[in-house]
Amino acid sequence: MTERDEIKKLRDQIDRVDEKILNLLNERVGIAQEIARIKLKNDSVDFYRPEREAQVLRKIMAQNEGPLPDEAVATLFREIMSAALAAEAPMRIGFLGPSGTYSHAAATKHFGKSVETLALATVDDVFQSVEKGEAHYGVVPIENSIEGVVTHTLDKFLDSPLQICGEVHVRIRHQLLSKSSDLKDIQAILAHSQSLAQCRRWIGAHLPNVKLEAVESNAEAARLAAQQPSSAAIASSEAGEIYALNILANDIEDDPANTTRFLVIGKGFPSASGDDKTSLLVSSKNKPGALHGLLGPFAKHNISMTRIESRPSRQAAWEYVFFIDIEGHKEETNINLALSELENEAAFLKILGAYPRSVL
Repeated sequence: MTERDEIKKLRDQIDRVDEKILNLLNERVGIAQEIARIKLKNDSVDFYRPEREAQVLRKIMAQNEGPLPDEAVATLFREIMSAALAAEAPMRIGFLGPSGTYSHAAATKHFGKSVETLALATVDDVFQSVEKGEAHYGVVPIENSIEGVVTHTLDKFLDSPLQICGEVHVRIRHQLLSKSSDLKDIQAILAHSQSLAQCRRWIGAHLPNVKLEAVESNAEAARLAAQQPSSAAIASSEAGEIYALNILANDIEDDPANTTRFLVIGKGFPSASGDDKTSLLVSSKNKPGALHGLLGPFAKHNISMTRIESRPSRQAAWEYVFFIDIEGHKEETNINLALSELENEAAFLKILGAYPRSVL
């Protein structure tokens, strides 16, 4: 058998596998549509179940024997679930725009590409769009591994009725994008000020004499670079695709571990998925050892605290509230007991959300 014959035989096998995959995908969507009909019959509108999606992805990754890596398998199934959900009930997701930002990438990473996305100008706008029902869910940045917490997002939870329904981590990978295809043509680099700072060493080594110009966002930098062939933007590869730019250099960030955590906000609490976080907002009474008293119930019930941030309460000078993330779901017995004790100890307690830990 010749090489051509061997390859043709293998490609015929691939065609048969593809046909099976297609039939199975349509069968899966048909089952999802049947679930939707049952829910509508019983006046249930909770088509999107974050805890169920997290369980499916974790199970698929645990069952995966390769050669596809776990993350690739999970990404494929995320898109399958996104398409199935769109067949049940299309969703609109608000994010901090414009299109091509890392918030946009977080929205599509978490919900898949079959949802409708709504680019919004500010974090406030994202909250308001979900509160008004213009978007079913919103995606907002909460912390970066280099720059720290996004304080404005934290402050919004002080008076918003919305809950945290999920989280997603996005690895920040900066590309140098331009209409030009030659690095020698670049006279200016456009980017958000933080991105310029995060790529300082690369710029100094490769383009030390170019003009650096800070703009509102990396997506805006890409839009401007599309109009200025002698300029380059620091932005995501998605922004490059949107504005038809060439990639002059990949992964130019100085810290390869640069990651941003985003929160998914909505109007309800997901049920426990088996691997969850609970976020809360708490303020202490004005007495000695108050903070120790707030943290005591977690230690007593063997609960791990993954983050604590303090912010001015905006009620009185030098009064603070604490934003706390703990491991586990508020429905779990030990967490429920700890929260009951914390409520007695605190001046104020608000559960911001109980949600699946990020899978991807």
